[in-house]
Amino acid sequence: MGMLYVVPTPVGNLEDITMRALRVLREADFILAEDTRTTSKLLKHFEIQVPAYSHHKFNEHKTVGGLVERIQNSEHHVALVSDAGTPAISDPGFLLVRECVRNNVEVQCLPGATAFVPALVCSALPSDKFVFEGFLPQKKGRQTRLNQLKEEERTIIIYESPYRVLKTLVQLKEVFGGERQAAAVREISKLHEECVRGTLDELVAHFTANEPRGEFVLLVGGVEK
Repeated sequence: MGMLYVVPTPVGNLEDITMRALRVLREADFILAEDTRTTSKLLKHFEIQVPAYSHHKFNEHKTVGGLVERIQNSEHHVALVSDAGTPAISDPGFLLVRECVRNNVEVQCLPGATAFVPALVCSALPSDKFVFEGFLPQKKGRQTRLNQLKEEERTIIIYESPYRVLKTLVQLKEVFGGERQAAAVREISKLHEECVRGTLDELVAHFTANEPRGEFVLLVGGVEK
């Protein structure tokens, strides 16, 4: 029987990939990629000549069964990657991992890059306990979830696109209060990496004056009791 390897890829600097990840990618029979165009740049950079096929949120429900059967009935070792970071963390991958486990296909997840860990550490907010929210609901249930998080005592971690950063910060300010400590970390491990720390009031002012650019991790301190 084959095996599924879940392989984290760099969120920015290509040097962040591990030696083990490179070996697994080179030895895989094929690679499942969130976007083959993005993954092909990584493979080309490290001179890895392994076929890559699309596995993303728009087709994973249809293809997961066939993929598991293919791995189960062969000796294929398959590597699953997302565009950046660890698959299944706010990226496709969970369905395939779950179905492999249900069918007794061995799954190994390599340690490696994920955006929220360096963001949490450099935010200077308490990192001993935290809650990872990923992307908040865009419409239905968004306000309800924010109201629930208002009383959270742990540091809150949220992923956000640059187009909604200011809107989200304003909503957080309205629900949590402008004095709540927070941080916005963008472009992790890239040339223009930046961590803006302060109150929600200060972050709203900063990104009102400075257009948000790049991928963001927002962190909000828990309520003090």
